[in-house]
Amino acid sequence: MDKVLSVSLGEIALKGLNRKYFEDQLIKHIRRAIKDIGFEKIYKEQGKIYIQAEEQFFPQMINRLRKVFGLVYISPCIKVEKDVDEIENAVLEAVKEKIEAEKIKTFKVDTNRADKNFPIKSPDFSRQMGGVILKAFNELSVDVHTPDTLVYIDIKQNTYIYTDKIKGHGGMPIGTNGKGLLLLSGGIDSPVAGFLMAKRGVEISAVHYHSYPFTSERAEEKVKDLAGILSRYTGKITMYSVNILEIQKEINAKCPEKEMTILSRRFMMRIAEKIAEKQNINALITGESLGQVASQTIEGISVTNAAVKLPILRPLVGLDKVDIIEIAKDIETFETSTLPFEDCCTVFLPKHPVTKPRIEDIEKSEEVLDVEYLIENAIENMKVTTIE
Repeated sequence: MDKVLSVSLGEIALKGLNRKYFEDQLIKHIRRAIKDIGFEKIYKEQGKIYIQAEEQFFPQMINRLRKVFGLVYISPCIKVEKDVDEIENAVLEAVKEKIEAEKIKTFKVDTNRADKNFPIKSPDFSRQMGGVILKAFNELSVDVHTPDTLVYIDIKQNTYIYTDKIKGHGGMPIGTNGKGLLLLSGGIDSPVAGFLMAKRGVEISAVHYHSYPFTSERAEEKVKDLAGILSRYTGKITMYSVNILEIQKEINAKCPEKEMTILSRRFMMRIAEKIAEKQNINALITGESLGQVASQTIEGISVTNAAVKLPILRPLVGLDKVDIIEIAKDIETFETSTLPFEDCCTVFLPKHPVTKPRIEDIEKSEEVLDVEYLIENAIENMKVTTIE
């Protein structure tokens, strides 16, 4: 009996003629995730992907694979030939391991006969294997409604027996839905936004704005740490670090105080768009949630949108803070996000920021600024870091 890991696909299974492309992308990311652990081979068989490797590496592999988007479930399996005696032995081995691990009392057998040439139909084979289990383990009984464990039997080219389905994040493989430039701050929201768009198959790069020396180098390191955590899910992230202190000084000196936040936001969007265009990136991504802060009203978002032509993706727009924090904790960015280091948004923060800005007022304020020079100067002096 061989031991393998099986990987169940999510939306990829619905992709029809394009399915092979999505599967190949997924296999590429699986290889990336476990390349330093070592495996014998990765292969496809009738709707699933299988990884053949040493069983001792399974826990470490499962931990890595849970962070690969496109995987719905991961299961350690026993792989045998389509021989009834071999299947019986494998089923008994799987149940024995489950009893030792969890002290189960009830079970149900679930057979999926993908190979219709196998002579016994699925319901009949489930009953047959249930009888084998009952005969071997007197302490167990069948419960078809709420069993302690399900014993899965997948009959394909080979037969796979397993009792655990470890949940992955699902979604789509990275890179199958274009590229996005994430405006990454040191807060809770933007890493979650990056995670959610990566889950939809978007390849993530990041731009971070700071106001050094008004903000500390440690604040920038915090953002790099967040990008590092995010890269566990997204793969390599190219991060563009842009100092906008001179822009903020100009706005502070020449524009109404209440417009500081929204004007700064428009500059951030323009800079991000310039970077995106040079790097052939398709969209911008932000962690904005409607109504959460003064600049995130419908009016504020509309004025921000008007500064650029690229689409701005806001995956958190309908979530409240509790929802966002739960995701941040799950993906392990929350603790780093809450470290007490200031970011550029706290510099020149207005006492009473405008909450319902009008585009004509904002554009009039920008007339006194050399917008193109300020943008080009900021980009010319930015730093580029690769984080993996």
